[in-house]
Order: sequence, then C-alpha cells, then structure tokens
Amino acid sequence: MGGVAKAIPPILFAGVTSVLKCLIVGGLFLALTGLAPIKAVPSGFLEGHLKIILSREVELADGTPAPVTAENYAEYPLIVLSQDRKTEVTRVTADRNGNYRVELPPGDYVLDVQRRPRGRVRATPQPFTVVSGQTIRVDMSVDTGIR
Repeated sequence: MGGVAKAIPPILFAGVTSVLKCLIVGGLFLALTGLAPIKAVPSGFLEGHLKIILSREVELADGTPAPVTAENYAEYPLIVLSQDRKTEVTRVTADRNGNYRVELPPGDYVLDVQRRPRGRVRATPQPFTVVSGQTIRVDMSVDTGIR
C-alpha cells in the first residue's frame, strides 16, 4: 500500500476518503429514514381453548366418568390451513388445560382438527384473520364421536 499511496497525490487520496464518507453517511441516512429495505411485518397470534365433547361418557373401571386429560388433547391436534383449505400452515396441540397459542403471519386462515380415517371426529372449521401485532381468539369444540 505504501507504493500506491506514493503514486497517488495526497489531494486525490483525501478526495476519495471524502467520497467514501459521503456514501457511508448517505447510506445511514437512507437506513434511518426508511428508504432502506423494508422489514417484515410483525406477526400476530391465534389463541383459544379446545373443548373435547364425548358423545357418550367414557367410564373408568370404578364407574366414574373419565376426565379429559393432556393425553386427550394430544389426540386432537389442531391444524391451521390457508384460506382455501388446501395448504397446512402449521399444527398446534392444546396444553393440559385445553389452551393453545401460535404465532402466525398476518392473513386469512381456517382452524380445523386433524381428521382421522377411522375416527368419527366432528368439528366445524373456523375461519379467522390474523392482524399484525394482535391476538385473535378462536375456540374449537371437537365431538369425539365415541358411541
């Protein structure tokens, strides 16, 4: 670099650094004023409660009704579908109390329960819209079809 610095007159070298300074300051200005690349829109949230309905009471060995447990909720994963219901966006499983929460990009969706080939699970798909920075509540009831 010593040879290059000697070959370039100091006045021209000083001018190059001024141009670089201007470019850096200009880039920072654009970034701060929002003319730089746009950031992604913040997500929103879907939350709700899954209610499992037993068509017929299932009894334990001692004759008491079987409680709905975390294992029951795990048997009925919820799926978030695109608005046209052709694409699965994500799945969510309710916690041991039946509550669920999932982060989603803004848009229109449909909440449904995973269908099983052999089961008689009945649920009404619920359309909903996620708005950036907001939480939408959609509760879901699933009839197990146990007979």
